[in-house]
Amino acid sequence: MASTSTSREMSVSDLMLQIEEEIHVNAPIAMTFEALLEQLGPEQKAGPNQDPMPMKIEAWPGGRWYRDLGNNDGHLWGHVQAIKKPTLLEICGPLMVSSSVSNNVQYRLTEVQGGTMIKFHHIAMGIIPENFKIGVTTGWKMIHERIRKAAEAKRK
Repeated sequence: MASTSTSREMSVSDLMLQIEEEIHVNAPIAMTFEALLEQLGPEQKAGPNQDPMPMKIEAWPGGRWYRDLGNNDGHLWGHVQAIKKPTLLEICGPLMVSSSVSNNVQYRLTEVQGGTMIKFHHIAMGIIPENFKIGVTTGWKMIHERIRKAAEAKRK
């Protein structure tokens, strides 16, 4: 029996994802950074129904960001590449992708009039399916809205 294969040339846009977002939070920078760690960690939610998906984030250089399923099962999403509380959190690793992709995520927080500005950058390189690009962009927006709401709730 003969086998067939197909191939196509990939463009740079097939191999790269870049997301940038600015989130204004009406809360002090320390509260905002705390909410960031909570929402990426134990308060993480997933999917359109925002189902609980608690994660662990070890907030130190080299610390892991992972989902602990118990019994030594789980998913490694990344490592803390850089952290400078309360102004910087940078994570690198596979994130939610189960293929040969390298990701870098940066949160840079600055104090601004009326609260905190978060500048978010996510850059991924590798084989990135188009449906993943759409899903991850939507997912980050939901996470960032939860961070904003959690930080502002702490202020009250």
